[in-house]
Amino acid sequence: MKFIINKLSAYISILALGGGIGFFGSRYINQQPKVIKQSQVYPTAIPALSNPPRSQNNNENINFIATAVQKVGPAVVRIDASRQLSSTLPDNFKHPLFKRFFGSDNDNNALESVPDKVERGTGSGFIIGSDGRLITNAHVVAGAEKVQITLKDGKSYEGKVLGTDSFTDVAVVKIDANDLPTVNIGNAENLTPGEWAIAIGNPLGLDNTVTVGIISALGRSSSQVGVPDKRVRFIQTDAAINPGNSGGPLLNSEGEVIGINTAIRADAQGLGFAIPIETAQRIANQLFAKGQADHPYLGIHMVNLSQETKAEINSSEDYGFKIAENDGVLVVRVIPRSPAARSGFKPGDIILKVGDSLVKTSLQVQEQVDVSEIGSELRIEVLRNGKVNNLKVKPSAFPKAEFE
Repeated sequence: MKFIINKLSAYISILALGGGIGFFGSRYINQQPKVIKQSQVYPTAIPALSNPPRSQNNNENINFIATAVQKVGPAVVRIDASRQLSSTLPDNFKHPLFKRFFGSDNDNNALESVPDKVERGTGSGFIIGSDGRLITNAHVVAGAEKVQITLKDGKSYEGKVLGTDSFTDVAVVKIDANDLPTVNIGNAENLTPGEWAIAIGNPLGLDNTVTVGIISALGRSSSQVGVPDKRVRFIQTDAAINPGNSGGPLLNSEGEVIGINTAIRADAQGLGFAIPIETAQRIANQLFAKGQADHPYLGIHMVNLSQETKAEINSSEDYGFKIAENDGVLVVRVIPRSPAARSGFKPGDIILKVGDSLVKTSLQVQEQVDVSEIGSELRIEVLRNGKVNNLKVKPSAFPKAEFE
């Protein structure tokens, strides 16, 4: 078991799956102008540089990136969030000795009168409803009930956070406004690596910044991105994503939103990640409807089989089972009293199919469970001791206690 926990803890699944601005100065060197002799002067004057001629409608030289930004830019917002951080000191700091430093001996409330600290942050978001419905990242508005929303035209509104989901890092906000510009929603499921990708947001406090690149890869797991507590398969892009871009839209060449820019790896150079728009919409709909998102839960720990994993398991007495297969999705633990336990799952089962979909990896199993319905029967085919078994399980809502 030690091998499985250590080697694969970044992706052990219970079917559940979570900057500052630098100012740069300039240095100027004063020099005397060089005297030019008359013979050195060019006989024909060089015309001043100017922008290339534009047609009367100013659209002739607009490329697809500019066109996409013109469509979406007005619907991208800046989000300024703040939250109170308690500055209450521990009881042991209320000793008379500490009061000599922090307050008067005659004032028992001196320590409690220290004002709370305020933590502030800036992120991005985009408008999906003309009635003021917005999507952003959960970590942008975490701990804030109200946020300040600023549109591209400078108008500012107080926004109310209607719901956040830490599993997917999606949040929704509502402002009291009507007839707002909105984004067009695209499709992330049909993306191909190498396609254009355009990011809009407020990196480092620089509003409405546009960066461009390509879709570098698809289906990056949460553990690969460095956020193993999330339940997302990320889009990878080389379009520059910096602190402050979080929550802003990732666009295709048509100016349609295909994802929410959400993560940068500290050790990455030129890599960013986005939540596919289908995942974001599914979660946002639940958050707008009831303020929270439910995530189907089975209650199993699973791992992708390999020859190395097989050898480790079969040579150990800790697992209580042996396996003959070299690949597949192996159940290594079943949580007591979970839906999986009630449905007859056992350690050593190899998952072959979830619903009507064949599965080869634990990530594929997770995806199929994510789109299932809580309380509805889900058929799962497993291989046990060389025989195929069909199990019927009803996923429950993910218990928060499992993640605390």
